[in-house]
Amino acid sequence: MLNGKIAIVTGGTRGIGLAVVRTFLHNGAKVALFGSREASVQRALAQLREEQPNWSVMGLWPDLTDYAAVEQAVQEVAQTFGGVDILVNNAGISAREPLADYSPEAFRSIMDLNVTAVFHGCKAVEPLMRPIRRAAGKGCIINTSSMVSLYGQPSGVGYPTSKFAVNGLTRSLARELGRAGIRVNAVAPGVTRTDMVAALPKELIDRIYKMQYSGGSQVQGHEAMEALRGLIYAPVALAIQSEVNEELVRRLIFAHLLQIHQNDACVYVKFRL
Repeated sequence: MLNGKIAIVTGGTRGIGLAVVRTFLHNGAKVALFGSREASVQRALAQLREEQPNWSVMGLWPDLTDYAAVEQAVQEVAQTFGGVDILVNNAGISAREPLADYSPEAFRSIMDLNVTAVFHGCKAVEPLMRPIRRAAGKGCIINTSSMVSLYGQPSGVGYPTSKFAVNGLTRSLARELGRAGIRVNAVAPGVTRTDMVAALPKELIDRIYKMQYSGGSQVQGHEAMEALRGLIYAPVALAIQSEVNEELVRRLIFAHLLQIHQNDACVYVKFRL
């Protein structure tokens, strides 16, 4: 279904990002994965090429907080593959320090990578996606938010603050770019088993998890995917609450790419498996 589409996935060397890269490749897309270091990018590329040598995949490691570096990397992808159809802004870092120990430098750092880098990615691909509309195609930007953008978390205030900002950026760009045929959406996972979450103390994960699942209706088992098939048509901020691994988030990001932009409504779905 993505045969011939060209995608960029930031934070694509592990966790949710790598799962998305793998799924896009399985479905015929050409993918450029962006990572923070050359070593991690080369390791991910080697792993993917071992799985399937014929996959069209490349890797770059631009500084996402530097717009010139991002723009150059996006242009390199466009020159190599022939354009950009899809951007998944997945790169990010978390935080767990209480306010008393939180340095202004650490707060600035998390905002730079979790928010400013998302803006950089969107700005760099936008001129490449606009001509797609004239060819009766669609451009698509998906930003990784978090359920803590809705609930907050008991420490590490920079992380939920940054993801709340991602939601605002997503809503605004969805309204601005939708007229040009570019869909902008956010997927907001809950506690998901990735390397980043594994680095957090178990007591913090448990507290976030209990806070996220307090109140509200929950969809059980296979009903989750059936509900999302309909709700995903309202594409600005789809909040996914899950205790499972990145596989489910990956499937939902992929499912979103098949939808058509309808409006700028916001839908939040709570479920657990």
